[in-house]
Amino acid sequence: GLGKAMESSGAAVLIARGLIEMVGEHPQAVLAMVYAITMVLTNLITAKAAAVLIFPIAVAAAGRLGADPMPFAIAIIIAAAASFATPIGYQTNLMVYGPGGYRFSDYVRLGVPLSLIVWLVASLVTPVVWPLYP
Repeated sequence: GLGKAMESSGAAVLIARGLIEMVGEHPQAVLAMVYAITMVLTNLITAKAAAVLIFPIAVAAAGRLGADPMPFAIAIIIAAAASFATPIGYQTNLMVYGPGGYRFSDYVRLGVPLSLIVWLVASLVTPVVWPLYP
């Protein structure tokens, strides 16, 4: 419902416009920023909620740049699935948190560098496999 509301109210277009103004009109930079925002959100809320919130923004940004929305969707999928930095972002992280004797800082210490590596690789590989312009 929230994703549809963002789309129909025009909030997605407004946020996409601000995103493009912030990083410039280079589609790979916008793609990397969409990934980064999804990556942060997926560690704070569920992966599905993060994807639903960011998807209309990403599609609007792609449309504004004249780019194919598929690489943006793929970036969201990868970022939403890569919840490494907190135990609350993904149910399996939370399941092993208590029984494994982990602390919140363990997830941050190991998860943030891993998230940054996946962000870099995904931001570079996604536009190669799914071209930004057909």
